[in-house]
Amino acid sequence: MKLPAALPLLVASTMFMEQLDGTILVTALPSIASSFGETAARLDIGVSAYLVTLVFMIPASGWVADRLGAKHVFAAAITLFVLASILCGASQNVWQFVGARILQGLGGAMMVPVGRLIVLRETEKKDLIRAIAYLTWPALSAPLLGPPLGGFITVYFSWHWIFYINVPLGLIALVFVWRIVPATPVIERGRFDASGFFLTGTAILSILSGIELVGRSGIPIVVALALFAFGLGCGVVAVRRALRIDHPMISLAAFRTLTFRLSMRGGGFFRGCLATLPFLLPLLFQLGFGLDPVTSGTLVLGIFVGNLGMKPATTWLIRNISFRRIMLVNASIAVVTILCCALLTAQTPHALIFALLIISGMARSMQFTTLSTLAFSDVPKPVMGSANTLFSMQQQAATACGVAIAGALLRLTSHGHEGGVQAVVDFQIAFVVIAMLAVVAMADFFKVPANAGEGLR
Repeated sequence: MKLPAALPLLVASTMFMEQLDGTILVTALPSIASSFGETAARLDIGVSAYLVTLVFMIPASGWVADRLGAKHVFAAAITLFVLASILCGASQNVWQFVGARILQGLGGAMMVPVGRLIVLRETEKKDLIRAIAYLTWPALSAPLLGPPLGGFITVYFSWHWIFYINVPLGLIALVFVWRIVPATPVIERGRFDASGFFLTGTAILSILSGIELVGRSGIPIVVALALFAFGLGCGVVAVRRALRIDHPMISLAAFRTLTFRLSMRGGGFFRGCLATLPFLLPLLFQLGFGLDPVTSGTLVLGIFVGNLGMKPATTWLIRNISFRRIMLVNASIAVVTILCCALLTAQTPHALIFALLIISGMARSMQFTTLSTLAFSDVPKPVMGSANTLFSMQQQAATACGVAIAGALLRLTSHGHEGGVQAVVDFQIAFVVIAMLAVVAMADFFKVPANAGEGLR
């Protein structure tokens, strides 16, 4: 295998491991919650804890990779992720589980961003579309396998084994890291910007925690709102500080590029809306429709069949159709499919549900790849490292916000039901609200220049 293809595929394999872990977890969430004596909606803290840790630690990934060498940091991150997966499988209660998920987040925060940074530094502008296609296409097989595999393991074995499968995947990835990743020189950077790191992390953690606390029993809404406001305040201070000092934790220079700014803002908001579907649908099918985990996982498989089915056409479309047109058309299709999910009932034929989710998956795949390519299309090479860090933060923060908002919506609407158990109407309300938020995010897509990314074609 030629080196230009091998590197993106190796990084994609680590994304495979990370995404497989996430999609299997959501399918098995009701079983895990039951074993811990919790409800599934309450256990979304296990999903959020991992994502919050990812976002908290990602700002340090670029600095650590430069100081210690990207290859060594990449290998160490994979090792930590595998060890944390073993601890997740061995957890006996919710807090052990959350602690292990935080360790997984520490590994993931260095693993995927540093891997992507290696690829971006080795890739010329003219090869960027192909490199990003390599990064995203193989990783889609993880969501493809995740839901049915998670259901199968949960029903016929136990949920613990959904984490143990990371062990062989991680060991294989480590072998290839040492064989094909070039040794990068250590780059001397300024002192670690501890103040910027903690301000940024505190802002993200407080905002996501504020959303996470909405609707939880015993937590006044004013506490959640105060925590959210505190996070916004820390974020403002962090940004103003980064603009004022010479060597901030994360340079904001990439935001001077319009296409990067739009991809980060409207694109991140829209990404968070789409991230709610793999979380809400398995719960709807199991808690609302009464389906078993295997059937639930098989239905969700439709999204990822659509993901893979769209991939062969993605590169051609990006090269021949403007970014703005692609994003607006795909976003419109995605919003319609979210609204259609609100119309699903236990009597809806499974074939119709599967077909709907295939269409949703096709729009989702095209939109994610287009947003990722647009983000780096016009960014100058000297600021590619900081742009990669910012984009990695946006991806994880958007997903974490999406999951947290979806969980909060379910908790708020379930208060009227006996025992706080979710009903189908709770999910219907959640889908409608999320579709409305996605429409708001589309405003930035109209601002994408008609000639955006000309250098890639």
